[in-house]
Amino acid sequence: MNDLLVIAFPSEEKAEEVRQKLFTMQKEYLIELGDAVVAVKNADGAIKLNQLFNTTALGGVSGAFWGALIGLIFMMPLAGAAIGAGAGAVSGALTDFGIDDKFMKDVAAAVPPGGAALFLLVRKMTTDKVLEGLKGVGGVVLRTSFDKSKDDAIRAALAAQPAST
Repeated sequence: MNDLLVIAFPSEEKAEEVRQKLFTMQKEYLIELGDAVVAVKNADGAIKLNQLFNTTALGGVSGAFWGALIGLIFMMPLAGAAIGAGAGAVSGALTDFGIDDKFMKDVAAAVPPGGAALFLLVRKMTTDKVLEGLKGVGGVVLRTSFDKSKDDAIRAALAAQPAST
């Protein structure tokens, strides 16, 4: 089962720092993330999503490959690649997986201008080790689907003083 966690930070840099820390934990098999998106609210109030995967680009590349391959059969590889790239890009733009973009923009609207929200789709985690790694990073939990005990533990870890090394 996946759990959602949304943490607000005062800056994009801080949200990216925490996301990178979680990626490191993922490489150590302490957490498994289904998605990790940083939503940034600009000074003018516009919200930009920094997603892990650009589905439009992925669709365009795969479409160009398959279009060129099919085009080779009909002796028109360039036309096939162009048509395939266009079709793949459209398909990629219409494909969304992970956390819903509209939901992220709606929740990120609560972040002050210049701030950021880190959206995490957590598949599983070794709770005690992940919370120790997040100890003192700051941030405010905006939304969570964790049970109350985990929610309280996450909030306490974020607010705690970092361990001195």
